[in-house]
Amino acid sequence: MSDAPAPEPRDPKPALVFDDPLSQQSSDDTDRGWGERPGADSDSAADLKRFLDEKPPHHI
Repeated sequence: MSDAPAPEPRDPKPALVFDDPLSQQSSDDTDRGWGERPGADSDSAADLKRFLDEKPPHHI
């Protein structure tokens, strides 16, 4: 016979959910606009930094 320890119980698998996915609000379905950074200050230096960070390479 083997002296191997008994296997530990596994975590149960998450249950399948068959809800309508369109009835739930997604992260992009909010009033927060695209490109807004959380906690962004209305500082002109921060606006300039963001402009320079997001400027396409062909506009250098």
